[in-house]
Amino acid sequence: MKKYDKLVKNAAGRMVPTIINGEEHVPFKGVKKYKPEGRKHAPRIASCIDYPDDGNKVLASLKDALIKAGLKDGMTISTHHHFRNGDLITNQIFDIAHELGVKNLRWYPSASFPCHEHLIPYLEDGTINRIEGSMNGPLGKFASEGKMKGMAILRSHGGRYQAIQDGEVQIDIAIIAAPSADMFGNANGVDGPAACGLLGFALGDSQYADKVIVVTDNLVPFPCIPWQIHGNYVDYVVKVDKVGLPEKIISGTTQITKSPDRLLIAEMTAQFCEATGLIYDG
Repeated sequence: MKKYDKLVKNAAGRMVPTIINGEEHVPFKGVKKYKPEGRKHAPRIASCIDYPDDGNKVLASLKDALIKAGLKDGMTISTHHHFRNGDLITNQIFDIAHELGVKNLRWYPSASFPCHEHLIPYLEDGTINRIEGSMNGPLGKFASEGKMKGMAILRSHGGRYQAIQDGEVQIDIAIIAAPSADMFGNANGVDGPAACGLLGFALGDSQYADKVIVVTDNLVPFPCIPWQIHGNYVDYVVKVDKVGLPEKIISGTTQITKSPDRLLIAEMTAQFCEATGLIYDG
């Protein structure tokens, strides 16, 4: 399969492919020049037959959950990046996939970081075919040098959600690392030793993926309140020792910039907010 094919000129005057990784894509046609057709994507219909009578979805390990979710060749696996460079779950996912001999996976993260350099051997041996998401550090270098078997696709955060919602990317298994969760799968990011804040990047994954696994190091009594990830969307829950390192969330764009241009923009933004009354004492 070619990485890309059938180049055409888009509305911005750039030559872009219409076939990427064997899938058809619509080039940018200009603002309000393209109206998609069809309906939103939907996951498979769930049944109470598939779940315990007491609502306890906890499994013994992440490996058990991935096997039960039907992990196999060619699947799309999604993760979020709320732990940024402190993510401890993604590498484990693909360690398990490699151990099981699974190949040709599409990894669909909301972003990846230097902590994921561990995955480069899996890109080389075909466990992972390609990454469709922001790549920071060694993974970005690997892809930029043309070493990835498939073509990387970068989407904005909103564009990623849209692609999931509209079925452009159909997630087979979403793995959501959550700082706090209950046995039913309700989860949030504000409680627990690895609290990271909101879990908004994983919302679309939870709603539209065929199978959803919540992984937590803080399993709390039902119900986990407040919940941002709804247990109704979750298939399996896994308790691990640690899901992430919150001290490493401050990395990349979340660090205070030293760029004179960006500092000037920040200063002007603050002045604007003060002048318009958006910021005031108290």
